[in-house]
Amino acid sequence: MSAILLPSIFAKQGKPKLENTPLVRSLIAVAASVVTLAAAVALFKWLTGLAPDLPHYRNLAITLHVATVLPAVPLGAYLLLSRKGNKRHKQLGKLWVGLMVTTAIAITFVRGGTDFSWIHIFVPYTLLGAWNVVKTARDGDIAAHRKHITGMYLGALIIPGLFSFLPNRLFGLWLFA
Repeated sequence: MSAILLPSIFAKQGKPKLENTPLVRSLIAVAASVVTLAAAVALFKWLTGLAPDLPHYRNLAITLHVATVLPAVPLGAYLLLSRKGNKRHKQLGKLWVGLMVTTAIAITFVRGGTDFSWIHIFVPYTLLGAWNVVKTARDGDIAAHRKHITGMYLGALIIPGLFSFLPNRLFGLWLFA
């Protein structure tokens, strides 16, 4: 009987999967919502004077980093959860990768470009991820592209984004003030 089932098992493995599983899609939606909402509240508190006036925001590298990372969170979620392969997806995908690369480069200059903390480990991960995302898309390897973009979104954006809300970090200081 197993000899009869074996060919049918292999027959079901046809084309590579082009969408994330429902669990991963839910994780992306929840994580993007939490990080976007927390960032919006923190930014609102800072803009309205409800958060402490810190010298951090006067640093050009931090300003550029924040200005590029904030739109990257909801834009990345939109790209991962919406229809793929059309012109809009490709254009917004290029914008998202550009935001992520700019974010990663900007953060290296926060401490003058020479003094790095543990969170800077995400910089090479982001830059390598961006390279892989672009390469796999250009090669037409959509399954690998999906894997890299999902890993980059969660591993280079959401995880460090959650760390930014620690009480001693800028968004944590703004949010919990």
